[in-house]
Amino acid sequence: MPTGLTKDAGWQIGVSRTLPHPVPVVWDFISSSEGLALWLGPGAVLIPERGAPYRTAAGVTGEVRGYRPADRIRVTHGTTTVQVALASTADGSRTMLRFHQEHLASAEEREQQRAHWQRILDQAAAVLDRQ
Repeated sequence: MPTGLTKDAGWQIGVSRTLPHPVPVVWDFISSSEGLALWLGPGAVLIPERGAPYRTAAGVTGEVRGYRPADRIRVTHGTTTVQVALASTADGSRTMLRFHQEHLASAEEREQQRAHWQRILDQAAAVLDRQ
């Protein structure tokens, strides 16, 4: 099977970066209205309970599939599923921020989304470094 193609979730992509900030700082940003607008889309407001619907300003709809504070958010996003997850380094001073998206349509969409999530990581890192 080609890289990124799974039996159950179709095409998927995951990107991550370790940021020089502790989990509470990264969580506060990524779950804030500014953070949600960055990775999910402008206008997105999440109610932190399974099954809660949301809609972005661009008209993308989805629902919350999982929401564990300071750990992860999992949502449907159109026809795909997106998860943002955080993990602390051993000393607690840094956080690995990871985006994972599954149910992508093709290898081409996978590569487009890889570039997209890398840009999101760049932007998140820039915002957090300014705080």
